[in-house]
Amino acid sequence: MKRQQIKKDIFMLLAQSEPALLPEKLLEYRHISVINTLFMALCDTNERVRWHAVSCFGDIVSTMAKEDTEAARVIMRRFLWTLNDESGGIGWGAPEAMAQIMCRSTVLRNEYVHMLISYIQEDGEELYQDGNYLELPLLQRGLLWGIGTLCYSFPKDMKKRGVQADIIKYLYSEDATVCRLALWVLVGLGAKYSKEFVLPFYEEDVSLTIFKDHTFKEVQMNAICDLLSS
Repeated sequence: MKRQQIKKDIFMLLAQSEPALLPEKLLEYRHISVINTLFMALCDTNERVRWHAVSCFGDIVSTMAKEDTEAARVIMRRFLWTLNDESGGIGWGAPEAMAQIMCRSTVLRNEYVHMLISYIQEDGEELYQDGNYLELPLLQRGLLWGIGTLCYSFPKDMKKRGVQADIIKYLYSEDATVCRLALWVLVGLGAKYSKEFVLPFYEEDVSLTIFKDHTFKEVQMNAICDLLSS
């Protein structure tokens, strides 16, 4: 089968198939073809295609890590490269896919979670320049979703890694979605603040769309703020 036809078929599956059935259906194609097409799908303007690609990465690469850990590492490094300025790329979907994979693979989470966290950290003094802060708000949205997904799955570990302090600055972003995602992440960490601190972030009849468990879910911002308020 020609490469273009494979790409077309996989994109159609991502757009139309039930998410839980996608990994099994993708077994019909060569592994490398699936991976390369999923990378392309992360940049698609169709939200369903893009997020289903994120889910598929979680299923496929976590399974790969059990059978060939080094091959799985190659894919994780490929994500990191797309987020590198020198790559010439932008990294659309990379934080989301990495987080989904790490939620499914303990081995890869232990090896790469500190790298994902570094993208919410700014450089400190000269001796402590560990941050790889992402400045583009659209990338920050995906990054915060990824960090948040890990926080909801592993709150104690993420809190131990100091994520909560790094999230606070996003509450004052000029991008409203970034701000809302930051509040959602803090809930995942079990954070609590005074009512006075949380009050400015209340929004009547405003919801945040979150992709979780293969589907899009609407979360009311007032409900998020209630959970944060001690």
